[in-house]
Amino acid sequence: MEIKECSSLEEARKEIDKLDDQIVELIAARNAYIRQLAHFKDSVDEIKAEDRIADVINHVRSKAIELDLSPNLINDLYLRMIDAMVDTEVAEFKNAKNF
Repeated sequence: MEIKECSSLEEARKEIDKLDDQIVELIAARNAYIRQLAHFKDSVDEIKAEDRIADVINHVRSKAIELDLSPNLINDLYLRMIDAMVDTEVAEFKNAKNF
């Protein structure tokens, strides 16, 4: 990833705002795929797959280290995001099974 060299506080803030928009869009896309996953699973226990969660956390921690970013920060962010998305997936699963 190439980082632009900014020449002012305002320019740096605009670049951060652009990145924030992209981050939120990527999280929304991830959540859309999570909702799809619910249709391929047979139980709520399958949704709460601790081994898959551990794999995801290990993967993003490694990526953070590769990018010289705090793996603990990424760990905490992902645990929070995964927790919320598991709730979304469970709700989607229950809605799909009611139809």
